[in-house]
Amino acid sequence: MSLYRQLADRLQQQIEAGVWQPGERIPSIRQSCKTHGLSPMTVLQAYQLLESQGRILARPQSGYYVKAAPSRPAASLPQQAHYSGSVDINDLVFEVLQASKSRGLVPLGMSVADPTLFPHPQLGRALASCMRRLDPFSTVADLPPGNEALRRAIAQRYASEGLAVDPQQIIITTGAMEALSLSLQVLTEPGDWVVVESPTFYGALQAIERLKLNAVEIPVIPGVGIDLALLEEALVQRPIKACWLMGNVQHPLGHTMPDEHKQALMALLNRRGVALVEDDVYAEVYFGRERPRPIKYWDTRGESLLCSSFSKCLAPGFRVGWVVAGRHAERVQRLQLMSTLSTNVPSQLALAEMLRQGGVDAHFRRLRHTLAQRQQQMRAALLRLLPGEVSISSPDGGYFLWLEFDPRLDSRALHARALASGFSLAPGALFSSKGLHNHCLRLNSSHPWSEQLEAALTRLAELIHQQLDTAPVKDQKAP
Repeated sequence: MSLYRQLADRLQQQIEAGVWQPGERIPSIRQSCKTHGLSPMTVLQAYQLLESQGRILARPQSGYYVKAAPSRPAASLPQQAHYSGSVDINDLVFEVLQASKSRGLVPLGMSVADPTLFPHPQLGRALASCMRRLDPFSTVADLPPGNEALRRAIAQRYASEGLAVDPQQIIITTGAMEALSLSLQVLTEPGDWVVVESPTFYGALQAIERLKLNAVEIPVIPGVGIDLALLEEALVQRPIKACWLMGNVQHPLGHTMPDEHKQALMALLNRRGVALVEDDVYAEVYFGRERPRPIKYWDTRGESLLCSSFSKCLAPGFRVGWVVAGRHAERVQRLQLMSTLSTNVPSQLALAEMLRQGGVDAHFRRLRHTLAQRQQQMRAALLRLLPGEVSISSPDGGYFLWLEFDPRLDSRALHARALASGFSLAPGALFSSKGLHNHCLRLNSSHPWSEQLEAALTRLAELIHQQLDTAPVKDQKAP
């Protein structure tokens, strides 16, 4: 168990034992650092986790206090599986993403991080150098499975974390979305059932819709991961062919599964003979001391497919991803040849050169530090602007915050009003095939603090207050 979770558990036990009473101030971050020998970031993560669970409350310039009762709205994530069947989400995704593209908007709804955070000059130099030395034959040699030097560099990074990966079983793809879609194609036929998390990344729903598959949505327990009891129930009730899951920095909640949960999840899937398609694109933007291991680390059958990319952490515009496909590697290559043929060769060469030269880990450290600072600043502002009305996620990494409100909130209507006010947001309805999370929204926290950003958050709070003040009271029961 991570250090911040150990501290959070210790404090929660003390609260339950009455050491800290409702309304009392718990030790400051500085005091806890001194008492437990932890870094300020570790203590802050523990406090934010307790805050997201409704155990404590942050008061600006004062500290953290014990709450009398959890702050989570009455209609929390539905604790039941939803057998959605066919998925129809693409039109909504297209509508929201198209409306949010304008550079004139404050980009709270963007799905990519602040583009100024990435090492574009170094990438440009690596690309130029590779193009000057380009072997014309590489356009043929680097067809699937992709550039050998890049595949070996990726395998070496996994090896340094204790995960043995054969470079020959890595296929370079056009971003992680192609890797994930090809993985689903390998495992399924139209009409098959696939498990996804709830809320889930809308790209998973788009892929399921395009491949004419049926979705089972299993709720995520915040801070823990997919509900294993409900997952096992779904595996009994339906002929599930695959699970598309995120173990590290789950999108949109931002939580990372504890290792013991990953191990139990993998054991359950192995026992039931169900393959895992693992979306691990945010693993390099974690906020802890060590890069979290993928769920695949505990795969004893070798059936899981591990997908990731450099788009979220190093080179967004290069669109280079990969899949560790195991015994499915040859089939994935054949499917790729029939669709996109191959991934952009100069981009592969440039990234292989960047990894060979070194320095990317220093960039990753700077990126993680900046993202964590900016996320903390936005989260503090939202807690100040929306006191007592919102449950805000306490992510383990990444650059998103997930806000959950009273069920009367209509995030799609809020999205339209936000655009008219000069900023974007991602309505919660995007993250379920059945609109289960329309009372939630996702905000991008990666951009630097500015007058425009502060004004957008202030206006967002006004719009939320207006909508909740005028909305009729709804039944509080979960759907």
